[in-house]
Amino acid sequence: MNGTETIGALLCEAGAAFRAAGIEEARVEARLLLGHVLGRKPLALPLEAHRAVSAADAARFRALVARRAAREPSAHLTGTRGFWTLDLAVTPDVLIPRPDTETIVACALDHVRDRCAVHRVLDLGTGSGAILLALLSELPRAYGVGLDRSAAALAVARRNAEACGVAARAGFVRGNWARAIAGGFDIVVSNPPYIDQATIATLEPEVARHEPRGALDGGEDGLDAYRAILPDLRRLLAPGGIAVLELGFGQAESVAALAREAGLVGVELRQDLGGVPRAFALRPA
Repeated sequence: MNGTETIGALLCEAGAAFRAAGIEEARVEARLLLGHVLGRKPLALPLEAHRAVSAADAARFRALVARRAAREPSAHLTGTRGFWTLDLAVTPDVLIPRPDTETIVACALDHVRDRCAVHRVLDLGTGSGAILLALLSELPRAYGVGLDRSAAALAVARRNAEACGVAARAGFVRGNWARAIAGGFDIVVSNPPYIDQATIATLEPEVARHEPRGALDGGEDGLDAYRAILPDLRRLLAPGGIAVLELGFGQAESVAALAREAGLVGVELRQDLGGVPRAFALRPA
C-alpha cells in the first residue's frame, strides 16, 4: 500500500482478507488484531480511522492478518482470551476458553450458599485454569486444585493464577483424572474432552488444526472422559458438595445415565446462552 498507512485502510484491508477466508465477524477480528498491535481498545479504532500507523506496526499487523486468514485462532495470535471477568494467557497447549464454559462457573456459584465460607475446589482437566480461577475470583476464601495430564497446560494455568492474583490459593497437579487425588472437595468442576473422534476432523480449522487434540477427543462416542470421571465423584465430594460438568451437544441423556450408574443424581441441567444443555450439576444419590 502506497502512502501513509491509516487505521481505517488497514481495517478495511484485513476485513476483506478475512471475508475471503470465510471468517465470520471479519470486522470484529480485524479490530481485535489491530488493537493488539497498537495497544489500543478495539472498539475505539473506528473512531480513529484517519490516524496514521507506522510502517513497522502495519507490517506486524499484516503478518497477524495472514496467519488469521490461514485460520489460526485469534487467541493464539494475541496470546490472551477473556473469560468470566479474567484475562487469561492462552497458548496452543490449552483449549481456548469459550463463553459457553462460563455456564459451568455460574451454575457452580449458584449452588454455593455462602461465598465467603472456606471451600475446596477441584478442576479436572484444568487446561488454562479458566474455570478454577474464575471460581477462586468469586470465592475469596476458597482453595483450589487444578489437575491436568499435560505439563505444558499446567504451566499456562500457573501463569494465569499468578496474573489473576490467586496463586496462593491454587495448586496444580499433573495426573490422569482423579485417580491420585484424595476426596473432601466442596466443588468439583470439569470441562472434559467430549467430541467423538470421527467429528474432530470436520470441525472449524481453528479447532481441528490448532487446539490440543487431547482436550477435544472424547473417544469413539465422546463419552470416555465421563466414564473416567463419574465413578470417582462420590469419593471426591465432601458431604453436601456439588459437581458440575460441561456437556457437549446432545449428550445430556447419555451422561445422566452414566451418572445414575455411578450412584449420582442430577440436580440441575443448565442451558448456555444458545439454549444448549451445557452444565450438569450432580450430587451423590
